Parts: sequence; C-alpha cells; structure tokens
Amino acid sequence: MDGYVAKLPEICDLAERYGALVLVDDCHATGHLGKHGKGTPALTGAGARVDIVTGTFGKTLGGAMGGFVAAARPIIDLLRQRARPYLFSNSLAPPVVAGSQKALEIAIHADDLRARLKSHAARFRAGVENAGFSTLPGETPIIPVMLGDARKAQDMAAALDARGVFVAGFFFPVVPKGRARIRTQLSAALSDADVDFAIHAFADAGRALGVV
Repeated sequence: MDGYVAKLPEICDLAERYGALVLVDDCHATGHLGKHGKGTPALTGAGARVDIVTGTFGKTLGGAMGGFVAAARPIIDLLRQRARPYLFSNSLAPPVVAGSQKALEIAIHADDLRARLKSHAARFRAGVENAGFSTLPGETPIIPVMLGDARKAQDMAAALDARGVFVAGFFFPVVPKGRARIRTQLSAALSDADVDFAIHAFADAGRALGVV
C-alpha cells in the first residue's frame, strides 16, 4: 500500500534463528521489481532464503484474475490438500492462464522496461515534491501522495480526473485515519511527456484546491 520494500534479509535472519518459514506476499512487486521481474526476493538478494511466494495475475501480470503460490513440492502438496480457498475454488479460465503465461514470458525479458519504470518513478516523485506535495519515501513505482484528509483526497481525485489524470483517493478504513492519500502507480508504457503531464496536473489541481 505504501510502496515500501520489506527488509527481507533481516526477516530471513530471524526466521533462520528461530526455525521459521518465510512467506512473501509479492502482489505489489511480481513482474516489475527485481531482476527478471522476480519481485522483492530478487530485489533484496534474499531469493534463495524465501520459502513461499504468493502473487496475483491481477496487477502487473496482465490485469486478469487469479493468483499463484510458488514453493517447494512438499509445501504445494500440503496446500492442495489443506488450503480451503484452493479446495473450494474453480480452475482459472484457459484464456487467463494463457495470458498470464505470456505476461510472465514478457516480464522475464523486460529488464529494460523495468529500468524505464524506475526512471519514471523517480521523475514523478521529484516533480510532485517540487510542486509542494508530500510523498512517502521509497523507490518503487507505487508513490503515495499524502493529503491527510479524506475529503481532500476525494476532491483531489476529482480535480485530477477533470485534468485528464485518472487516480483514486485512498482513505480510512483502507489506510489509517489521517493518512488519506492519492496512491499513484507509474507505468513503463508512459513517456517522459506523460509523466510531466501528470506532474503539471497535480500541481494545477493542488493550487486550485489550496492543497499546495
């Protein structure tokens, strides 16, 4: 939600000390973080130390539906017998499976797009901060622009929509009270001009609403 990267090496140190398994829910990282898009474990260098990775096909990998669990065979065998969401769910539709497989193929060979995405994220973050907005620290493509008040977040979203930038306001109970924000997510499909357009729209809307 906040675009932070987990301190996986330190978490793995604790797990090894106490004999625990490490599970990473990487829905917000699979496909666009780490070498070959392998997510937070690859980004932090902890890949070989993570026991279970869960993710979704509904975000970077095509925007379809469904998800996955990646783990050693004994863990998968256990989940197939004991995981209630798996036992009582239907198989994914064949077009979704085919699309997700293709998305994985594209993501694995898209380090150039990930570099562009990182550049876009840095450009946007610097631009909105220079315009007077506060963001949460980080280097991922998820950049929360903090507004604090739920009404301000809703008004800002409407003002940005009127200026050609589609966003959604996030506020309690999705985030803690007093931590309302516009959560932006950059894309490698954008150009530098697109990013600058969004920065200008934020600055213009922010001035119009008295936010900045």
